[in-house]
Amino acid sequence: MASDTGRSAGDRRTRRADASRNAALLLAAARELIAESDSEVVLDGVALDEVARRAGVGNATLYRHFPTRGDLLVALYADEVAALCRRGAELSEAARPIDALFAWLEEFVVHVATKRALAFAATEGPTGRRTEQFDRWHTSICSSAAELLAGARQAGAVRPDLTVTDLLALASGVALTATDVAHARRLAALLRRGVENDADGPE
Repeated sequence: MASDTGRSAGDRRTRRADASRNAALLLAAARELIAESDSEVVLDGVALDEVARRAGVGNATLYRHFPTRGDLLVALYADEVAALCRRGAELSEAARPIDALFAWLEEFVVHVATKRALAFAATEGPTGRRTEQFDRWHTSICSSAAELLAGARQAGAVRPDLTVTDLLALASGVALTATDVAHARRLAALLRRGVENDADGPE
């Protein structure tokens, strides 16, 4: 009995590991396909079949993990947001506060410029309005920005009246008006000059 129980637990762990690996393969394949498409059409029905093929799994496995196109898009964009927030935490530990803030802000600008279609597709509902998930992602991003801004403000490196809302609004404007990623990065650098104090303050 104990041996059977041990085998059963081992089988469950194996199945969970297989499921986790398949989900990761599907997300990687979907991300690759979207990057190649270079368009605002994000994964139609035909593309979903291609996602399964590239991941090396059957369509049944795809739909078991992601029953709808929306489920897959939500998982994809959730990964993007999580990576952006992790990057903020990494930068806060590894760089001067002002450098950490603007290194992250540049990545935020690129994120908005390149992931906007995915974000809207992932949060598209019957009424075309934002979902609660979108609001949770927005809150996570604002929290990361607030922590980085607080560090830069404490170091005396940015205008004391600069708020997170100001900063993200300016950065979003940069992302949405830039002609390409290189232009977005240049505008982000100019934005830094506009809000940074002349002296970095105490380190």
